[in-house]
Amino acid sequence: QVQLVESGGGLVQPGGSLRLSCAASGSRFSINVMGWYRQAPGKERELVADITSGGNTNYADSLKGRFTISRDNGKNTVYLQMNSLQPEDTAVYYCNVHAVAGIFFSNVEVWGQGTLVTVSS
Repeated sequence: QVQLVESGGGLVQPGGSLRLSCAASGSRFSINVMGWYRQAPGKERELVADITSGGNTNYADSLKGRFTISRDNGKNTVYLQMNSLQPEDTAVYYCNVHAVAGIFFSNVEVWGQGTLVTVSS
């Protein structure tokens, strides 16, 4: 129904920036909320930020001001701009999408495969 392809992870030095992208594809779907979660080693997955189709955003309190989420509805793509990265931001970052899909317009939640962000000198 809906497939997600993430890109943009990698190794960055402390204080650096990265931009993650997640593109959704498929047939007969309409995306409501797109978001990013992350999971650090030994920790639970946590919300980073999400954004509605109308552009309303929601951020983890600890990340406000450093991370910015945006989306291009025409391209079914969500972005996460990450600035002033610190070692504690090291994690696998997962794209998450809530959509209606299929001939019955079923509610679906889809996860990307994850992209690793490593912040280290």
